[in-house]
Amino acid sequence: MSKHRSTLIRPLLAVAMVAASTIYAIAQQPPTRVRGTIEGVAGDVLAVKSRGGEDVKLHMTGDIRVVGVTKISLSDVKVGSFIGATTVPGPDGSQNAVEVHVFPEAMRGTGEGSRPYDLRPNSTMTNATVDQSVAGNDGHTLLIKYRGGEKKVLVSQETPVVTFVPADKSDLKPGAKVIAAIKQLPDGSFETNRVSVGRDGLTPPM
Repeated sequence: MSKHRSTLIRPLLAVAMVAASTIYAIAQQPPTRVRGTIEGVAGDVLAVKSRGGEDVKLHMTGDIRVVGVTKISLSDVKVGSFIGATTVPGPDGSQNAVEVHVFPEAMRGTGEGSRPYDLRPNSTMTNATVDQSVAGNDGHTLLIKYRGGEKKVLVSQETPVVTFVPADKSDLKPGAKVIAAIKQLPDGSFETNRVSVGRDGLTPPM
């Protein structure tokens, strides 16, 4: 392998490892997580104002892993893409996508399956492969398949679609929007070792 190719592959593998652990963590029930805006960073303490208005202080572990979240377009969701989709049931029984995240190829298979999720009431997170994509006037209908099941998902033109990019602690700045996997310690404080941070002001939608 050439030195140039190796230099390109290393960051992608790092993103895959970080995002895999982060997204798998936020797709499970539990762990606990906090979604919000960074208000300050003091040493290894991250101050976050949660989306619900609570002030949360998070101790960042020495091995904290950070992944960036960036916006892409609905047209980037292809047949064969491995995606995560948060859906809520529509009045007609359809599954409407609240958000879609496209996994880099190195993350294919991460958290495959469908499970309850805490983004909205009655929401579900499904990580699966796009088997069919049908364009309509208002978006796309995706047939996504995972081991043991499949789901038809309606993705509107307004549905946020994102993917993952390299990031590190330097991206954890006041004003940045984050999702942090958190653990409560015996003394009641919280620590985090995984943070997803929106790029260019983006709020991670998952």
